Amino acid sequence: MSNQKRPFEGLTVVDLTRVLSGPFCTMMLADHGERVIKVERPGTGDDSRSFGPFFPEDESRSVYFHFVNRGKESIALNLKDDDDRALLDAMLEKADIVVENFRPGTMAKLGYAPEDLRKRYPKLIVCSISGFGQSGPLSKLPAYDTVIQAMSGLMSVTGFPDGPPTRVGTSIADLGAGLFAFASISAALAARERTGQGTTVDVAMLDGIFSLLEHGLMDTLAEHKEATRIGNRHPSICPFDTFACSDRELVICCGNDHLFTEMCEEMGCSDMAQDDRFSSNEKRLENIDALKTGMEAALAGDVAAKWQERLQARGVPCGLINTIMESRSMPQILSRDLVVDSGGHDVPGNAIKYGEWDDSITPIKPPLLDEQGQALRDEFMKNS
Repeated sequence: MSNQKRPFEGLTVVDLTRVLSGPFCTMMLADHGERVIKVERPGTGDDSRSFGPFFPEDESRSVYFHFVNRGKESIALNLKDDDDRALLDAMLEKADIVVENFRPGTMAKLGYAPEDLRKRYPKLIVCSISGFGQSGPLSKLPAYDTVIQAMSGLMSVTGFPDGPPTRVGTSIADLGAGLFAFASISAALAARERTGQGTTVDVAMLDGIFSLLEHGLMDTLAEHKEATRIGNRHPSICPFDTFACSDRELVICCGNDHLFTEMCEEMGCSDMAQDDRFSSNEKRLENIDALKTGMEAALAGDVAAKWQERLQARGVPCGLINTIMESRSMPQILSRDLVVDSGGHDVPGNAIKYGEWDDSITPIKPPLLDEQGQALRDEFMKNS
């Protein structure tokens, strides 16, 4: 165990979130040293406790819940009960941050509107995560990840031209919102160091995904044309795609003419580098089908792993299309501690690395429902 401290050590989070976007944010806060007190519904707890898959040796324990709730404490509170509300008030009095991902308006109905919390606790940072944000005509609507992927435009540009709009293969809207929330809380903490004041933070899943659309927005906002699905290729760089080798496909990305020449020489087709149709990126884009046909004819002469080795030796960016089982076993992944033990189970590690701070994850497994309930009641009601 490292003797270094974690960046947010000594800070306390009251976690009112459930399922994915909020718990992912608060798990990152826990990994960075914050004490995270997870407030759950009595009896059932976080919805994701009932989501599969479940661990084979204990079918009551959800892998889904385990992946985003490590290092937290759990207390079950009924926020309509006066005694439980008094306990929550006592925790908020001592907290630095509260994170919630209820539908907008729910916190106000419970008597904990974000702006009211800020008035009662001036140093508190109140982060709200929702599908559409705290304002706007859609703010009160419910949302899940796939709904946001659809409405944002992301699905419309994912997939191949002759295929249907396709969901990205992970819950990117939820996880993206969690990342935006973590970043905004970090910024708010830095600002509080200067001003002594907390703030409300409003993170919307739709805002996050829309802001990440990149090339689709370039087409739409700058060129005023509808973005379309183009499969695995890059919209403005060529070659930048998946290419069939003798056994499987390989991703090859040449971002400039030099890399294209290096690739052609290694593949034994230097004539392509001299071909006027491929002499510049612009011309390669104009003749993209002919170039891909020529490249795949050359790549058919060897297996993808050998081509990867040969092209990487030339400095050409490329990579096998790994399964997740293959990627989790990569020496690079393991050397960066991206697969780690939490409570006897492998989980994703901390993707943020520091030079002067401890960036290992907390080894404490996710709590059982209300596991720290009595201890927290004793601590906060005694000191309230």
